Amino acid sequence: MPSTPHTPPARLRRRLLATSLLAGFALAATPAVAAAADARPQPGVARPVNIPAGDLDRALLSLADQTGQQLLYPAELVRGRRAPALQGRFTADAALARLLAGTGLAAAETAPGVTVLRPASGDGGAGGAAAPRPFPDVAAAADPAEAPVVTGAQAAAPAGAVPTLAEVLVTGSHIRGVTDSPSPVTVLSRDDIDQAGHATVAAALQALPQNFSGVGTEGTATTGADRLGTNNNYASSVNLRGLGPDATLVLVNGRRMAGAGAMGDFSDVSALPTAAISRIEVLLDGASALYGSDAVGGVVNIVLRRDFEGAETRLRAGVGTRGEPAEWMAAQTVGRRWNGGSGLLSYEYHRRDALPAADRAFSASADLRPFGGTDQRTYYGSPGTLVVQDPVTRAYLPAYAIRPGAAGPLTAEDFLPGQANLSSPRAAADLLPQQRRHSLYGALSQELGDRLTLSGDLRLSERRFVSRSASQGSLISVTSANPFFASPTGAASHLVAYGFSGDMPPPRGVGLARSLGASFGGDLRLPGDWQASGYLAFAEERGRDRIDGLINSDALREAIGAVPDNPATPFSAARDGFFNPFAGAPGGTPVAAAFIGSGYQATHTRSRVSSVNLQADGSLLRLPGGPLRLAAGAQLRRETFERGGESLYAGVTPRPFAAVSSRRDITAAFAELRAPLVDPEAELPGLRRLELSLAGRVERYEDFGTTANPKLGLIWEPVADLRVRASYGTSFRSPSLRELSDPASNSPSLIPVGAVRVLSLVQYGGNPGLEPETATSWTAGLEYQPVRHPGLRLTAGWFSIDFDQRIAQPVLANLAAALTDPTLAPFVQRIDPVGDAADRARIAELIASPQTNTSQGVFPPESYGAIIDARYVNTAAFEAEGLDLGGAWRWTRGRDRWALAANGSYLLRFRQTVTPTSAPQDLAGRANYPARFRARASLDWGRGPFGLGVAVNHMSRSRDDLGVRIGAWTTADLQARLSGPAEGRFAGLDLSLSLRNLFDADPPFHNSPYGVGYDAANTDPVGRFAALQLTRRW
Repeated sequence: MPSTPHTPPARLRRRLLATSLLAGFALAATPAVAAAADARPQPGVARPVNIPAGDLDRALLSLADQTGQQLLYPAELVRGRRAPALQGRFTADAALARLLAGTGLAAAETAPGVTVLRPASGDGGAGGAAAPRPFPDVAAAADPAEAPVVTGAQAAAPAGAVPTLAEVLVTGSHIRGVTDSPSPVTVLSRDDIDQAGHATVAAALQALPQNFSGVGTEGTATTGADRLGTNNNYASSVNLRGLGPDATLVLVNGRRMAGAGAMGDFSDVSALPTAAISRIEVLLDGASALYGSDAVGGVVNIVLRRDFEGAETRLRAGVGTRGEPAEWMAAQTVGRRWNGGSGLLSYEYHRRDALPAADRAFSASADLRPFGGTDQRTYYGSPGTLVVQDPVTRAYLPAYAIRPGAAGPLTAEDFLPGQANLSSPRAAADLLPQQRRHSLYGALSQELGDRLTLSGDLRLSERRFVSRSASQGSLISVTSANPFFASPTGAASHLVAYGFSGDMPPPRGVGLARSLGASFGGDLRLPGDWQASGYLAFAEERGRDRIDGLINSDALREAIGAVPDNPATPFSAARDGFFNPFAGAPGGTPVAAAFIGSGYQATHTRSRVSSVNLQADGSLLRLPGGPLRLAAGAQLRRETFERGGESLYAGVTPRPFAAVSSRRDITAAFAELRAPLVDPEAELPGLRRLELSLAGRVERYEDFGTTANPKLGLIWEPVADLRVRASYGTSFRSPSLRELSDPASNSPSLIPVGAVRVLSLVQYGGNPGLEPETATSWTAGLEYQPVRHPGLRLTAGWFSIDFDQRIAQPVLANLAAALTDPTLAPFVQRIDPVGDAADRARIAELIASPQTNTSQGVFPPESYGAIIDARYVNTAAFEAEGLDLGGAWRWTRGRDRWALAANGSYLLRFRQTVTPTSAPQDLAGRANYPARFRARASLDWGRGPFGLGVAVNHMSRSRDDLGVRIGAWTTADLQARLSGPAEGRFAGLDLSLSLRNLFDADPPFHNSPYGVGYDAANTDPVGRFAALQLTRRW
């Protein structure tokens, strides 16, 4: 832990909180506190039960909520059945038996706390629906209003357990009653999130081995590790398989979210309240045949609670044990059920303080030599460094360091030849911003007669953030007009590289992100087992951000005397003092520093998506293995994106950005078939079950045309213990509205070439000629679940995704290597403005354009050495292939409950081909790209109301751009839990203490060119984090 001579009161309070949490954890983890208390009902324990007479489906949901029992059943099995009123004290088994009496259904416990419903004697259920498989492997339903097939806590997820790849219902299929999928799906329940110690949905998803958090997350936006740099509102995205957050489709209750970020091309899951989560379903396969655009890397369906009786209060406090950052959360959920309907309202407040870079040794200084790296400090010092431009490479080289502490008029002895004054611009920045969020969610449903059910939901969120950026520096052309000017060579002017960290605070960004989602729809039961569904959906993301404290280039020139005093400004060099870059900080008066730092940038974005959706599904005919089922539907969707703002990089009048306002309409039609070809009762050798699925979707975009995508699936069970699955499909991602229409802009940037930097002009902007990117996906997998050992389950899967015409900004993805990476050569033009008149004319024209950002200064044409094209293009190809391995084993011995689980993902190839003529590059295991191997394993032990779980997270070693190895990273998490009794004062009370990164392991050292000593795309700078959470159900 880094030591400091003085601990501020706020930090002292946080360290006291951390100490208190650690002390509490030590008490809770004593041998008297045995292991994992989960939501499973205790055998033989009677609990109060209060269920009104009515629909059996609703009664079962209520029973599961009141007893903690997990009930699995297809929706059609209970459709049309009624349940009697039940009031009093019952065991979970006795209450269930009362509800099922006379229904023709039976219950079978397949694992502790997990009960499957099935026909008692071949009864297929109401409405002529086919009987389900005796023990369907269903973990959850995507939307309880559509097909509630699972109730209660997810019994397969004990304390600290790792969710294993498991087939689920709706995510991956539009057909009700589907109990498994040919594509791999993993499920996170609300218990999984709590028992892993995650405070937010974003944190839970980032822990999945199949998710890469290197783009579109707050920790990469602050450190420069985000290769795209479009996460201006510090959102949190999902990036399955590392294919990009814009290649993962995120749904909430099956509805699309609007796009977030400066491009409006990814979903911000940080807007969602954890208290309202029912479960998260993650489809790890391309699915454009089912869901349309963006479902290339996979689909995440975040299912919020809908049917809840009572009230639930959640309080949480946590802090890094080094004192930063602190975190608080408070949530309240209330729900009510009535005859044929229900309502729910949930509110959540979450706050997390910033994590300053200075609070971690590996980011406090850009001089990384103490860790085995290089000195990444820049020559923008205070006092400044005199630099000259190499006439051949056009790179700026330090010529003289101005001697620190020199007083009075400088002489030649005050200039140190060949040296530089160095600084660490990011030392004053934040590794994580401060975040505050308010979220509200409500849901209503009501049956109208026996056939029609109406439902609606509304979610609102506002998140505010504050973040400090890297301190600024500028190349300042100083002449003898500045009274402090001095020259070691007698020259009339010098170019001074000066850092303003001692003169003004670092730029400070503040802003907010507002998220809205609403839907209203209904389900209509048709003759037979057919059902029609329809809904209207609307979603919106608004973002505003402002960065103050930027350099105003004209104000800087006026303050150093390069131009006469401007009467239109409040500053006068004669009155307020000239700025002196030849002295140490402060280089001028506070008035001069404030004048120089009067620049700012303010942006606002709004992204909307609205849709009309219709679907029907049911059985067509009977096949040997069951009914041939069809789902078909259509969708009308409208997407809009707007962006605007203004900046003050120069002058006295803010300059508005070129506004972006785009809209397009999409029409789609889709169909899906499921065909069970073999009757399990036929007992054919090696062919216990064989099922085929076929899906297809056609979408027409008004801005680029029509695309059609198929998907084929196979499920084969040669014996009862083994299941084989496979899928093939094509997917696509349409260009985002801003990728097509983003206005052109230019910005100067110093690009490293070895130890020196070359001033380059980087061109940004959209490309109206973009084509949609397309992908071909293959998956195959095995699942072994022996009948003799029902608590054991092993899975293995393979996936392959091949992109074509992928939309990207190849240069921006690796801007630091733009001048040295040969694969980026087609996007780089080397220029010689001194010796080539054409080069000089072109760069002069670009500099003079109003599209050029001058916040870093105005540089003469002869200073530039390259023009770099970072605009959007369709790149040639991208290939991803890998393996997923998982397993779970649950057993009991005496009074003890045990659970062992593991989930891992290994990348065989993650290969990019930038242009058709360039060689492919394997990026797996490279800094700022997905790790070659990620895994999480957990062990849980429980007895009675007490619980204890431990989990281990591992990431394989990697390498940087120069091939230098970066070490592997292994961390451990620990949690102790206590559940209250079934009745009495503490009934419904759960208490948990969590330690994330138990041994306070620093991330492995990475000699990052951004001046921080870790790979922010793959590791976490927080260290050990202790959290206390209290949940009370009323």
